[in-house]
Amino acid sequence: MAASAIEHPLLIVDAVNSVLGPVVVKAGEAVGYHFHDTHAPIPNFMVMIGIITLVITGVGLLIRSRLSVENPGKFQIILEDGVRAVVGLLEEWIGPSGARFLPLIATLGLFILMGNYMGLVPGLMAPTSSINTTLGCAITIWVYYHYQGFKAQGIGAYLKHFAAPPGAPIWMAPIMLPIELISHFSRVMSLSLRLFGNVFGEELVIAILFGIIPFLVPLPMMMLGLITGGLQAFIFMLLSIIYLQGAVAVEHHHDEHGHDAPHGHQAPAAA
Repeated sequence: MAASAIEHPLLIVDAVNSVLGPVVVKAGEAVGYHFHDTHAPIPNFMVMIGIITLVITGVGLLIRSRLSVENPGKFQIILEDGVRAVVGLLEEWIGPSGARFLPLIATLGLFILMGNYMGLVPGLMAPTSSINTTLGCAITIWVYYHYQGFKAQGIGAYLKHFAAPPGAPIWMAPIMLPIELISHFSRVMSLSLRLFGNVFGEELVIAILFGIIPFLVPLPMMMLGLITGGLQAFIFMLLSIIYLQGAVAVEHHHDEHGHDAPHGHQAPAAA
């Protein structure tokens, strides 16, 4: 069943399209792009992404002036606990320098968490139930960890590890190179399809149950969604950290202690 099968008209999407739709259509036509539906050029998932962005930005601006070291509020304590948890994961897998990856990893985790839970709010949908959203998140982390690998190891050394991973004899390079390349490219599909499949399937089941019996029957599935939504966000973050660890591993092989023993865990060989 196509993803569009569970998409339905949303009042907030209609409102956004009525206000911004003409502007978007004109902007598209200016660069030679023509929308199939000029009345609703902004898809549901893009409106949901916009809402998440506005909420995170608004909350950040609101609490910025209220942060306090001496007298932190309850919300600040919750935020600090969340940040410490993510930093702990980064340092456990990557080492003491792992905290520098906090901005991207925490932002992706928060975005996916909020996106997963939006599907449980009446009148909204989960943007992560669209493959466009999950593919964008997967490509972002894929490009980022390769960039960090080039930065940490140098272009030559980083490209070399695709043909001759640590511990593999050089004569296996013709075999290892295509395997490694397929493994790394498949990570985009793995990250995007895992998240999309779980969230889309959950929304589909809830929509079917709600269509049959609109009230009490969908509630157990929605309660399960509270658990799986958080779990899927955590899995995406953890896999992203593992991929980063594999990309920058050489950097912390020689860091603070000056020997070849890496800090933290060793990443799995393949996605």
